[in-house]
Amino acid sequence: MSPSFKLKCHLVLIFLMALRGETRYLQLREAADRDPLLLWGARLKRELAGEPEYRRALRCLDMLSLPGQFTFTADRPRLHCAAFLIAEPEELITVHYDLVSIDCRGGDFLKVFDGWILKGEKFPSSQDHPLPTTERYIDFCDSGLSRRSIRSSQNVAMIFFRVHEPGNGFTFTIKTDPNLFPCNVISQTPNGRFTLVVPHLHRNCSFSIIYPAVIKISDLTLGHLSGLQLKNPSAGCGGIGDFVELLGGTGLDPSKMMPLADLCYSFHGPAQMKIGCDNTVVRLVSSGKHINRVTFEYRQLEPYELENPSGNSIQELCLSGL
Repeated sequence: MSPSFKLKCHLVLIFLMALRGETRYLQLREAADRDPLLLWGARLKRELAGEPEYRRALRCLDMLSLPGQFTFTADRPRLHCAAFLIAEPEELITVHYDLVSIDCRGGDFLKVFDGWILKGEKFPSSQDHPLPTTERYIDFCDSGLSRRSIRSSQNVAMIFFRVHEPGNGFTFTIKTDPNLFPCNVISQTPNGRFTLVVPHLHRNCSFSIIYPAVIKISDLTLGHLSGLQLKNPSAGCGGIGDFVELLGGTGLDPSKMMPLADLCYSFHGPAQMKIGCDNTVVRLVSSGKHINRVTFEYRQLEPYELENPSGNSIQELCLSGL
């Protein structure tokens, strides 16, 4: 991963550590170092035992990846704070304010953003999210406790906050709910398998992997003509309203990434592509006229693989970033 991207993603270094496999759930390791169970096992264990949700203090820069109650108390003026929230790909996040003690008139703020934003780049992009950017911010100082619960549109959200007075702060609870048709997703891990499904909806869905990755598409159903045609990205899909894009770039926003390939017609794979960019995205564009589906596997790209292409593989751009 290029040094420039590491600097750009300074606020999410904890997340990048998790993606590299050092731990999948940072809070779970903090709460239960000696418990070999993973998140779902630990959650089931708590429910069966009637135990309360996980609780801990929130840091000024933080990453939360499981449900629980979190409390921030300022020890000194904290002017630039953010918490990145991430759930499983098939889940939505709900932030519920339990207690808020901040001075809005004195310049404090507490905002939830529907998605992630970093260095001016957003995920999902403005093209892929149903709301304009200004409406994706929910400001406590505007709405107060009249809107205690805020639900994300995808598996990621953010909390921005500023607290001047020591001792002031807030407490909130994170819950997750199933999402039957996940659309925009940031992967928690560098390896996995996923299916994006868009059922008769005019929307665009992006699956983001914050790694150079190998993408292996095993099935693509677009609801119109069959046969694999991998077209030059500059030519696009010739006005076809339903297709898959493979994108690569150095930031979070898919709309600012480089189009590497368009898949314009249905096929049964495998079709494999190596994308050596810092961020890899599979994006499904749908006109709303069909039920579209794409199934793919992904894994982190190893540097030695760049020198040994094999099989049905297309080696692409951004390789100089490794």
